[in-house]
Amino acid sequence: MPGRPLMEPAPGAPRGHGGGEALLGELETLVQDVVRTSSWWERHGVDCAILALSLLSVPAGFLSLRSENVLVLALGIIILGVCHYTLTVKGSHLATHGALTESKRWSRIWELFFVEVCSSFSAEYGKYGHVKMHHGYTNVLGLGDSSTWRLPCLNRYVYMFLAPLLIPVLTPLVAVERLRKVELRSAVRTLGLISLGLYAHYWLLLNVSGFRSPGSALLCMFTTRSLLAHPYLHVNIFQHIGLPMFSRDKKPQRIHMMSLGVLNLPRLPVLEWAFGHSIVSCHVEHHLFPRLSDNMCLKVKPVVSRFLQEKRLPYNEDSYLARFWLFLSRYEEFMVQTPPITELVGLQ
Repeated sequence: MPGRPLMEPAPGAPRGHGGGEALLGELETLVQDVVRTSSWWERHGVDCAILALSLLSVPAGFLSLRSENVLVLALGIIILGVCHYTLTVKGSHLATHGALTESKRWSRIWELFFVEVCSSFSAEYGKYGHVKMHHGYTNVLGLGDSSTWRLPCLNRYVYMFLAPLLIPVLTPLVAVERLRKVELRSAVRTLGLISLGLYAHYWLLLNVSGFRSPGSALLCMFTTRSLLAHPYLHVNIFQHIGLPMFSRDKKPQRIHMMSLGVLNLPRLPVLEWAFGHSIVSCHVEHHLFPRLSDNMCLKVKPVVSRFLQEKRLPYNEDSYLARFWLFLSRYEEFMVQTPPITELVGLQ
């Protein structure tokens, strides 16, 4: 990716100076050296191959659902569920950041396909909420603080165990509600592509998998689309909430913001396949260099972790189970109450 910036600073955000800016520039030089010596296969090919394999596996999943054998039927549901999350989470995430290809035209095509057709969401709002707000203002209260994941009206057990099942239903509903805020042309396109994706799934279940009633087809759609909903919600809250939060006017420089406010989980094969390294085990690297693909985030991980540790900066890591029990025991503090603001003297 020669000549292409690796970072996506918030529009209009101060660049900072002194130690933080120098450290970030030094780290970017090290990462750029790794990127420059990497092949196309490493930069884009590995992740494109995973997405292509997922697409090619979809017919096998639909055909497996024709079987009366319970094990084959379960296999079909697992195949479709994992493929669904690989396309909707990994595919949408990479496409939104433009990390699948260096072509702007193809980046836009993949973004519409993965976000709107596969994920039933608005590409415009996805980019605004994720790239501009969450990445531009990571852990800044009222901007990129992951507050969209908080539902204070729910108790800890309902939220952690039942609320994830609402994701397949709420996603298209939220997308349609957001269409009021976009221009008519974009709204019509988004509504059409979301409808195409949902109806194609429904039609394939009836005509390829052989479901005989609309109710059973819809139940199967819900089952496959909620297969990994629990870890999806958990991962999204584990990696930011409970870490330092900052005020808009006293946020630290970018390298301190990302090293303090982002956490990596360990390598989890199924989740890394379906969600991508940048969402699971390389989230710190992803927030520092959002334009890198999942495979490249994994490749630069040793460089980033070594650099931050050498400079005595935080490099947050924790296990899935440890975060799960932490959130369950401190749910009120993390998910209901307003988080305290962290101020770093001399780093703002």
